[in-house]
Amino acid sequence: MKIRCIAIDDEPLALKQIGVYIERTPFLETVALCSNAFDALQFIRENQVDLLFVDINMPDLNGLDFVKSLEKKIPVIFTTAYSEYAIEGFQVDALDYLLKPISYASFLKSANKAKAWFDVHHKNTETPEPQMDYIFVKAEHRLIRVFLSDIKYIEGSNEYIIIHQIKDKPLTTLMRMKNIETMLPESQFMRVHRSFIVNLNHVKVIERNRIIFDEKIYIPVGEQYKENFQKFLDKTFLFDISGLKKFQKHIEKTIKCDLKKI
Repeated sequence: MKIRCIAIDDEPLALKQIGVYIERTPFLETVALCSNAFDALQFIRENQVDLLFVDINMPDLNGLDFVKSLEKKIPVIFTTAYSEYAIEGFQVDALDYLLKPISYASFLKSANKAKAWFDVHHKNTETPEPQMDYIFVKAEHRLIRVFLSDIKYIEGSNEYIIIHQIKDKPLTTLMRMKNIETMLPESQFMRVHRSFIVNLNHVKVIERNRIIFDEKIYIPVGEQYKENFQKFLDKTFLFDISGLKKFQKHIEKTIKCDLKKI
């Protein structure tokens, strides 16, 4: 997520320069360039702004008074040609202070300070997007919604894939296996062969490195996918602890008997 920035300066060239610097910085985004504090106030009331670049020496309402007047506190980096304003700038908790003329190196140093501040204060505050439980597939000249839970397995065939469903008929669409693989949640789907992706929730029988869905469908587990599939089995394999303990005792008794004979 980029940091949404607004720059405020009554000098057109200085304002344009800050705008260029913001656009040059990958983690910053310009949402507004304002030539006076009053336009900026109106924009902030109606839009979300994460970071301010504010010139201190402006007519009518200077940068310091502008920041103090904000209803909601927004991180600010002051820009000015007068170094005597620096102390006042930090009294309103400015992240940094840039003295004109401003080089991009100086700007980037301040921008990195802002990014570090956001990384700390916004950590784990973003709400993750909910996982979709369906995908849309183009087949038969239509877009068809397919619920993930209805997919039994996916078969690759040259430039096409065939989506085999629990109830409905298979759907064929133009897509590569690696592309559909990235669209599916790893917790539910696994590629077990260069030509097959299976829905792990529908895997019931495994025999001789093959997944058996019914009497007619046998899906092989490819050599390069065996290790990953085995990890899935190890997590879900249920065994009888009591039976294992009995077996261990039997082995221990056998070893002791053999030792007495020596």
